[in-house]
Amino acid sequence: MPGGVTEQPLVDHHCHGVLLRDADQATLEARLTEGGPFPGGTPFDSGIGFAFRRMCPPVLGLPEDVTVSEYVQRRGELGADLVNRRFLRAAGLSALCVDTGYTPEPITAPDDLASLAGAKAYEIVRLEVVAEEIGASGVTAKGFADAVRERLAERARHAVGFKSIAAYRTGLDLDARRPTGAEVASAAARYLRDPGRICDNAVQRFLIWCANDLGKPVQFHVGYGDRDVDLHRCNPLLLTPLIRQLTVPVMLLHNYPYHREAGYLAQVFPHVYVDAGLATHNLGHRASVLLAEALELTPYGKFLFSSDAFGLAELYYLGAALFRRALASFLDDVPDAERIARLICSGNARRVYRLGDAE
Repeated sequence: MPGGVTEQPLVDHHCHGVLLRDADQATLEARLTEGGPFPGGTPFDSGIGFAFRRMCPPVLGLPEDVTVSEYVQRRGELGADLVNRRFLRAAGLSALCVDTGYTPEPITAPDDLASLAGAKAYEIVRLEVVAEEIGASGVTAKGFADAVRERLAERARHAVGFKSIAAYRTGLDLDARRPTGAEVASAAARYLRDPGRICDNAVQRFLIWCANDLGKPVQFHVGYGDRDVDLHRCNPLLLTPLIRQLTVPVMLLHNYPYHREAGYLAQVFPHVYVDAGLATHNLGHRASVLLAEALELTPYGKFLFSSDAFGLAELYYLGAALFRRALASFLDDVPDAERIARLICSGNARRVYRLGDAE
């Protein structure tokens, strides 16, 4: 492949842990896409489903296109630990930046994920989870802001970045102003009367500004996600006023179907970076089209690899394999392709997250 893409180690700058248990067919169908099974059909009859059936069986020593039931049987024979190890090693990763804020069931911690992948792992702290933990600790509305700042500063000593899921909670049309202390205290009082998920615009802005003040990159979920998200409120262009004010690297995650808009923002703002994670493997054989569109405007020094894999180790492998194939196709006629491949596969992430040069 042009530019040595197949040989380039990848830094997965946004991902999650994998399941500790075996996955039966129902689990595979539930975790394969952002949707899941539906009456009279299966997510295996889709772009990602066909890519899965073609590309994953050989990693487990099976021929391509075995039945799903045969695949599940083989998966069970090998056991979760070995399956996870095979797919994570096959992904060819050198480092992982792991979002530890989403744990609907037991999954691997960053250190365990690193061991399975034979790579280094770093933590990404989810802002809303920290605030919700503080809210459940018995803090007063007056003390909420200082308690959150203290906890985030503590977490920042070991983490390489933060993540905001404002897209899920309020949408991305956030006021760019730093909220005042009185605004935060008032919002905290409202939240503490009915705690749970942080869905207040002022609190979301407060959390983002806290992360900005700590000097770490801030990831934003953008676009494509599960049915909890209102997709029309997730266009990254809605973040433009806030982007103008923030001083840390702004990492726009996923972006589909707004990947062209994200590319524009990466071009015009020096501190904006983008990826096409999650969508890369969900589009299956169309991943090359997605990547080419995402890179129409995005400077090559501003694009990163991510899988956004969660639960199934196969998603790590599919994300990496389809990304490599798409990038190799894109770089076919690009001068200095090998250098650009190094930047996109790992160099950009290492620079922005300050991971160092060691592979």
